[in-house]
Amino acid sequence: MIITLIGMPGAGKSSAGKMLARRLGYCFIDTDDLVREYSGAALQQLIDEKGDLALIDVEEQCILSLELQDNCIISTGGSVIYSEKAMHFLQENSCIVFLDVPFGIIKIRLSNLDTRGVVGLKDKGLYQLYRERSLLYAEFADIRIKVRGKDKIKDVVEKIVMQLPDKL
Repeated sequence: MIITLIGMPGAGKSSAGKMLARRLGYCFIDTDDLVREYSGAALQQLIDEKGDLALIDVEEQCILSLELQDNCIISTGGSVIYSEKAMHFLQENSCIVFLDVPFGIIKIRLSNLDTRGVVGLKDKGLYQLYRERSLLYAEFADIRIKVRGKDKIKDVVEKIVMQLPDKL
């Protein structure tokens, strides 16, 4: 099984993904790392120099070029949802898990917005991005994990494991 984690920046996709991969004995892929390797730049630098669409395009290329193997966890960048091609590829090849974190928690976790590399932030602001993306994440998700403020990463991982299909 291939499991893809989607959600807002600050939702804990990378942290939960690494722990979930260890728990299940799966490999782990972080698409933000692939984007940095491919572009040779930090996410924010890519946005500053080439614009939001450049980051979306590079992320799409990285995802579409993945040679997926079974027993893998993929942690995506929060903007993956803006690429229909990437999302359909992930939908066809993996179980998509949406880490649904309340806005108040996201806002607290994203104290580094100026350097984080968040697509659309300058035009829309964090709250509008949150509302827009939450609907899109929910549309593509096979599983929706409600994350609460008291949840630790291990709690989120257990919630994911409990909702995975039996074919695991």
